[in-house]
Amino acid sequence: MKIIIINGPNLNLLGKREPDVYGSETFDSFFNQLKNDFPQIELSYFHSNIEGELIDKIQEVGFSYDGIILNAAAYTHTSIGIGDAVKAIATPVIEVHISNTFAREAFRHQSFISPNAKGIIIGFGLQSYKLALQSFLR
Repeated sequence: MKIIIINGPNLNLLGKREPDVYGSETFDSFFNQLKNDFPQIELSYFHSNIEGELIDKIQEVGFSYDGIILNAAAYTHTSIGIGDAVKAIATPVIEVHISNTFAREAFRHQSFISPNAKGIIIGFGLQSYKLALQSFLR
């Protein structure tokens, strides 16, 4: 099974950025833990702060991977282009958010990805990614 995690803007700052919201662990550290916890999955990771690069990566893997775990971060609420890219591909996408976006600002309650996602996991911290991986294994 081949799965990629795609993270959007500012998620490269995990471990430093708003630890009260996002925790103190870096994503690189967490990703290494995921690879150890799920050795049966060929797991890769891509991050970009640039919307077009996220769309390019979704299109690149969207017909050859078994799953995409997508945390588009703030682009979730603003990018029709990313939502359209998810709609255009064959690979199932699980939308993930570290924080509970519905407990935050009202503009974060809208997602352009959700209507085309296989599922959504919100608010379980970094464990949201682990839950998404487990869902692909079922």
